[in-house]
Amino acid sequence: MKTVALIPARLNSTRLPKKLVQDLGGKSVIQRTYLSTLGTGLFDEVWVVTDSSEIEGQIKELGGNVFISRKEHESGSDRIAEALEEVEADLVVNVQGDEPFQDKPTLKSLIEVFRDEKVKMASLKTKISSEKADNPNVVKVVTNSNNEALYFSRSKIPFNRDNSKNVHYWKHLGIYAYRKEALLKLTSAPKSALEQVEMLEQLRAFDLGLKIKMVETSFQPIAIDTQEDLEKAINKFSLK
Repeated sequence: MKTVALIPARLNSTRLPKKLVQDLGGKSVIQRTYLSTLGTGLFDEVWVVTDSSEIEGQIKELGGNVFISRKEHESGSDRIAEALEEVEADLVVNVQGDEPFQDKPTLKSLIEVFRDEKVKMASLKTKISSEKADNPNVVKVVTNSNNEALYFSRSKIPFNRDNSKNVHYWKHLGIYAYRKEALLKLTSAPKSALEQVEMLEQLRAFDLGLKIKMVETSFQPIAIDTQEDLEKAINKFSLK
């Protein structure tokens, strides 16, 4: 099974302009993400999928693989699906371009669930406090006894009606893995009603009958969205 990491990398960003080309210890954020992903040794190939000649140049400086997307895309999943026109893969792992520190054991666990041929799509979850679950910017997930996602929401789920002390809340981490045919099915379908309400693209999978296997991890990635996030990443890199 050929396993490929695809890193969507759009140049424009809102809260931190051009965040992927910001300096992080002498290399850009996207260069760090690419090198960190490559360094896990888990992938047959690692590609950056971008709309930017600036990002293309930075990855080629490292001798890396780049696919230039020719279309406008609303999501990273749509962007990497276009790359499958050129990139051969059986299993695709969508690594977020703004997360420069990859955790090998977590990615390995994510890939290993595909030993079960019934698994078509998988993602990650990590336990969070009740207080963090109140934040609508933190996407929550609830699963069944087989660790398959039942629902994702910006709301606090499940609702703790009787204030039970045994309720656990799970944050969804936005790293996905797909069999190629599942990714193409997902990205060729129109937005679902729930997806448009919650603004969460993974909800589209439920309308298509795609089950999402959730893998538990204690890893807490640093996602760079703001200047404060970048400073945290710089501090973490300086301690390595």
